Amino acid sequence: MRLKDKIALVTGAASGIGEAIARRFAQEGATVYVADVAQAAGERVAAEVGGHFLQLDVTVEADWSAAMQHIADRHQRLDALVNNAAIISNASIDSIDLQSWNRVLAVNLTGPMLGCRAAIAMMRRNATPGGSIVNLGSTTSFLGLPNDVIYTTTKTGVLGLTRSAAVQCARQGWNIRINSLHPGTTDTAILQGHIAQDPSMLGRFNAMSPMGRMAQPREIAALALFLVSDEASYCTGGAYTADGGLGATHPGM
Repeated sequence: MRLKDKIALVTGAASGIGEAIARRFAQEGATVYVADVAQAAGERVAAEVGGHFLQLDVTVEADWSAAMQHIADRHQRLDALVNNAAIISNASIDSIDLQSWNRVLAVNLTGPMLGCRAAIAMMRRNATPGGSIVNLGSTTSFLGLPNDVIYTTTKTGVLGLTRSAAVQCARQGWNIRINSLHPGTTDTAILQGHIAQDPSMLGRFNAMSPMGRMAQPREIAALALFLVSDEASYCTGGAYTADGGLGATHPGM
């Protein structure tokens, strides 16, 4: 019960890593707000974890204001935010179009910025000011993905957003910790879709990690749990990987 009586909001929580985080937070005692644009799936997850669904488009400033007001009206505080919502483009630098670039940029980087800004403002108003924010990056925050230039760019940007916001909160004495979490290849519906189209992709995904397998979403959720818990009280501005050793691997060995 490491999150007993805490109020948490998780974006992109209707599926994948976000869903796993919402489930783990609820198991650890948190009241969880499952935020997503997918209403039916989000409502299902919220009902299963005993939480609440919020229809939230992370690119829309007014949606963030409405979400914060909704939580404030019911709980008068927010203890944790996980900025998990993200999309991909599958386009390299020579094929990306401006519309796709702007769309992924809006979801993957502007969304977390709006979330951080809204959550920081609310956490500062908590009866006991403070809280924790986790921004989902990726191994592509450190390693270039040639066939998705905007995903790589935005996930690299999550590092800068996290570091700047974390230092600002710390130096202002706001007791708000902000860290980034960087999963490796994870067994989610997106990758399962690729495997369904081409079964050989399973072996390729597994081989990306020295451990010889993809991560399970619950393994990523365990690290998110640590980062928002009081056990991580001296952790802020950090970049935490759960990639099975991918980032430590020399490509020629």
